[in-house]
Amino acid sequence: MVPQTPPSSSPRLILAAASLAIVFLVLGTIGGLIFSGAANPLVLADPGPFVRWGLPVVRGMTDLATAVAIGALAMTAFATAKGTWQQRRLLDLAGISAAIWAGAGTLTTVMTYLSVTGTGFSGSKTFGDGLWLFVSSINLGQNLSLNVLAGAVVAILAFSVSGTVASLFVAVLAMLGLVPLAISGHASGTQGHSMAVNALGLHLVGVSVWVGGLVAAWAIRSKDAEANQVVTRRYSSLALFAYFVVAASGIGAASVRILNPAEILTPYGELILAKSAILLVVGALGAYYRLRLLSKTAQSRGFYRLIGLEVAVMGMAMGLATALAHTAPPANNVDLSNPTPAQILTGEKLPPELTSARWLTEWKPDLIWLTIGVFGIVLYLVGFWRLQRRGDSWSLARTLSWIGGMLLLIWITSGSMNVYEEYLFSVHMIAHMMLTMAVPLLLVPGAPVTLISRAVQKRTDDTRGVREWVLWAVHTPYARFVSNPLFAALNFATSLVIFYYTPLFSLATRNHLGHEWMIVHFLITGYLFVQALVGIDPGPKPINFPVRLMILIGTLTFHALFGLSLMMGDGLLLADWFGAMGRTWGQTPIADQQNGGAIAWGVGEFPAAILTIMVSVQWANSDAREARRKDRASDRSGGADLEAYNQMLAANAAKRAAEVERREAVTAARQAQQDRQYETGGHTESGEAGE
Repeated sequence: MVPQTPPSSSPRLILAAASLAIVFLVLGTIGGLIFSGAANPLVLADPGPFVRWGLPVVRGMTDLATAVAIGALAMTAFATAKGTWQQRRLLDLAGISAAIWAGAGTLTTVMTYLSVTGTGFSGSKTFGDGLWLFVSSINLGQNLSLNVLAGAVVAILAFSVSGTVASLFVAVLAMLGLVPLAISGHASGTQGHSMAVNALGLHLVGVSVWVGGLVAAWAIRSKDAEANQVVTRRYSSLALFAYFVVAASGIGAASVRILNPAEILTPYGELILAKSAILLVVGALGAYYRLRLLSKTAQSRGFYRLIGLEVAVMGMAMGLATALAHTAPPANNVDLSNPTPAQILTGEKLPPELTSARWLTEWKPDLIWLTIGVFGIVLYLVGFWRLQRRGDSWSLARTLSWIGGMLLLIWITSGSMNVYEEYLFSVHMIAHMMLTMAVPLLLVPGAPVTLISRAVQKRTDDTRGVREWVLWAVHTPYARFVSNPLFAALNFATSLVIFYYTPLFSLATRNHLGHEWMIVHFLITGYLFVQALVGIDPGPKPINFPVRLMILIGTLTFHALFGLSLMMGDGLLLADWFGAMGRTWGQTPIADQQNGGAIAWGVGEFPAAILTIMVSVQWANSDAREARRKDRASDRSGGADLEAYNQMLAANAAKRAAEVERREAVTAARQAQQDRQYETGGHTESGEAGE
């Protein structure tokens, strides 16, 4: 159990830390605005100095409150046990922060309306109607309102719930509340939209866990130095992950705005450099106190000074980020006076004709899946290294299979397929089939759950870390249901028809969030199907091998029928998209779609053939293992089991022989009786005449 030592971090100390962060956030925001000139009066529709200076400050306050709420919830789920004062304090901290998030977000929404319309605040009906139109019908207003609503719901839930599992769900809900902000940060249908949205979303998550987690770790410090070290180490794990996410997302966001080196010397570029420098300073501070001070008393005054310095620097970084968000990026001289059909639909120019070489040379990184792929490889190798260092064995083939699957996932989501799938249905179908069949075929043999259960140390204090959460997730009733082989096969087979012949296909093609959902859905669908057939990770009771082969054949037949329907069809799916790109190279849209049907039928057969071989090999190996098991059991018993088996066979043979003799005797008796009746002229033994 987590020790119930009285806390040493009083509410006054927590308030002091929050005040320190707020002061430096405001200083960073105002300094950044002055440096970049973002708060200078506008030539047209100027909203006034109060809005020009106040909106960025309030926006920064909203971001800080959001970060503390999310960080507190993350630490609740990752570092506290149910029923402890630490958990209750963090939930209360999350609730208070989320309430501030909702309140400051409401003020941000109103001031954003004043900024974009250039009007002044009033209590008139006209102003109210305009504000309502902004939050109900304009994308920017809708997204800001959804973010405010998320803050209000998180505040209510944080004050209402208790327990680690409930805290995790509230933390996930709070992170989903960041999605509207990520979407509103860059206009859809413009150049670099997907990279900008992904970068901002990852950045918000990373900063929230990093900054908010630090405040939360400070809030649950106690007089127990050992418990403080445990909390600090657990926060350090989250902070290390968040640090690299923030760094990667910052680079991704800068790549959209800064298109040539000369633009680094603009005010926008110089703010990015200043923010990057602060990122390096905070990383160095974090590494110093975690590596040096964890071995010393956790109550030292130096510890608090260093933590206070880190909080102040983080507040400054958030202030610069807020000023950066209100600073106009360099003009990239993109000519939109006569946009092409492809630019109107996708925001990007039509790529060059797809050739054999461009399958490898064309790249369009998807920052979310690039991050997932890199972390997936690194963390797997860390687990492999831990087992090797401990002297435990782990198959090199499984490791290589996992790495190959992650590299293939990166190539599908960030390589040439991500470049051309918006313009060619056939490329989209290749990406789809590889996501749902080829990638899982490499990932499942890697057995990640088994590796985690062996490589990650088990916690003994009733808290839940990575190992505990993963094992909990795979054993929930929902996980057992969706991973059931019959459901997994049905989901795998029907997803094709449901996706392509419903509005879901249009949503995934036109909408960035829909596209990301499509990747998640088909990747998980394929993973569950392959896991049900050949996986070794924990799951439902495995089905016998003949049934596995029957399920596999049935799903392949369904895929073939789907492919044939596309090959023989003469109606173009999403004609106003694939047929309106203005593409002058390659096949016609309908011929390309029919080619996509052939891909669904033909290309999908290759992974299916490998899967069939894997099931057959596992079947043969299972029979061989069973034979070896029986042989070992026979050796251990000195052949007694074989002798008993032979005696059983002999007893069964004797029983069958006796049964045969009995039946022969009965038959002979009946025959003798019939003979006597015949000899006596049909009279019975009692002497009565027969009729």
